Amino acid sequence: MGAQLRVYKRRIQAVTATKKITKAMEMIAASRIVKAQRRVAASMPYATELTRAVTAVATGSTTQHPLTTEVEAPTRAAVLLVTSDRGLAGGYSSNAIKAAERLRERLSGEGKEVDTYIVGRKGVAYYGFRERKVAEAWTGFTDSPTYADAKMVAAPLIEAIQTETAEGGVDELHIVFTEFVSMMTQNPVDNRMLPLSLDKASEDDGAKGEILPLFDFEPSAEDVLDALLPRYVESRIYNALLQAAASEHAARRRAMKSATDNAGDLIKSLSRLANAARQAEITQEISEIVGGASALADATAGSDK
Repeated sequence: MGAQLRVYKRRIQAVTATKKITKAMEMIAASRIVKAQRRVAASMPYATELTRAVTAVATGSTTQHPLTTEVEAPTRAAVLLVTSDRGLAGGYSSNAIKAAERLRERLSGEGKEVDTYIVGRKGVAYYGFRERKVAEAWTGFTDSPTYADAKMVAAPLIEAIQTETAEGGVDELHIVFTEFVSMMTQNPVDNRMLPLSLDKASEDDGAKGEILPLFDFEPSAEDVLDALLPRYVESRIYNALLQAAASEHAARRRAMKSATDNAGDLIKSLSRLANAARQAEITQEISEIVGGASALADATAGSDK
């Protein structure tokens, strides 16, 4: 019985240590969410105004440009999947991967060949384990991305959209990331970045039905779109990375809180079992003492006769 009590005590000590770790990770994630939210909010005005500028150029000219012109029969698409570098975040990465798989199936069903680009070790590991081809991958910055990281990710995508499909280019750019809605809600979404849908862009930026000002383009509308194309892609990817980072921290905080609560419940359960084992051990010791005393008394009484 004493051995069983020692086992329970060791398990309680182990679970208590785990609870301290998960509680610390929960607090760290909670502290990082606020900073991530501020960065998301700070990036929105630039992305919004840039989209408005692109919309103004596109509606004010007849220039055919990959930024705004739909391909009649698209045959190739690029999908950028944003996951996390670290685990212990619940279903954060797996939900994004599932959304990317659904998008891939839809694009394939439309007869389009899909090139996959991945941000985050979880996505890289998923595709690597299944031996699927990945066009390019980036890791090491998902929890705190910078604009330089967004530019690095955007560079091959911009090159792909500007290249003819016959030479390895793509007709469409899609991005799959986890949108930060609130501390409790994060939704995996897939958005088409290019070609830019002007109606969709107006709805996203709250400018649907707004009359845009008239502009004169120097040296030409095409040159303006060429200059805006990389900025637009970079800003959209940067905003997606920031939202994904905020979602990752929120998902990790929620997962660590659940783990901490479960550890507390397990400690209570093990404590009850340990107390029961201790009471059984005490009862057994008392029974042995009483039995020994009774036997001694009987032996003494027999000797007196």
